[in-house]
Amino acid sequence: MPALVVDSHCHLDFPQFAEDLDGVVARAGDAGVGLMVTISTRVHEFDRILAIAERFKNVFCTIGTHPHNAAQETDVTATHLINFAQHPKVVGIGEAGLDYFYDNSPRDQQAASFRIHIEAARETGLPLVIHSRDAEDDTADILEDEMGKGAFQPLLHCFSSESRLAERGVAMGAFVSFSGILTFNKAQELRETAKSVPLDRLLVETDAPYLAPSPHRGQTNEPSYVIHTLAKLAEVHQMSPADMASQTTDNFFSLFTKVPRTAALTVGPGAQ
Repeated sequence: MPALVVDSHCHLDFPQFAEDLDGVVARAGDAGVGLMVTISTRVHEFDRILAIAERFKNVFCTIGTHPHNAAQETDVTATHLINFAQHPKVVGIGEAGLDYFYDNSPRDQQAASFRIHIEAARETGLPLVIHSRDAEDDTADILEDEMGKGAFQPLLHCFSSESRLAERGVAMGAFVSFSGILTFNKAQELRETAKSVPLDRLLVETDAPYLAPSPHRGQTNEPSYVIHTLAKLAEVHQMSPADMASQTTDNFFSLFTKVPRTAALTVGPGAQ
């Protein structure tokens, strides 16, 4: 059986997949991607995400508010998140965090929402999926401050920040996930950061439908394409893709402890 690959972060509820969701999931399996986590960005629209996770055995989901939407979901409390997280298909909290690139929500509301999600992650024991863009220091400061109030498990998703955020994150026990950006020609600095992350903290993801890796750059991204990011991460760490698949998949199950290994599809040859 080929090594199983996991797409730890995608958005299967986004409109780009509405007309071919069965095909998207099937192509993932054919490529060797036997598990996917579809990520919540709006608690108020969680029913749509949960319906997708319930439809496919090998798709799980999170519950949370993206920082872009923090101003629209100020009514969401940690209790709301904790209650939603009781569902067996909900395996993480987020994505939440800080985005100073777009500033679609006021920064104080982003920070308040971020801390609410941290509280929920702490209470549920589920990993916290973190979005951070142009906000390295504030992200790390909040994580370190909240870690002092009680442990939780951070995951820095779609990592493209400066290396100091990865360093501070790893120091407090965070996992770091890399997307198709890792394959871009001008991403050498990011590849150096990926090389510095310990093997037992690495994950791969697509962030589909965005950020398709080379050789699919410019296309709609989908979970099957995560194998290209995996291959690049393997190259960075001077490993075979199969060994990196085994490593990142073991890491996924160490982090997402609520996901049963039995939920994975028997996968195709793409991960070999």
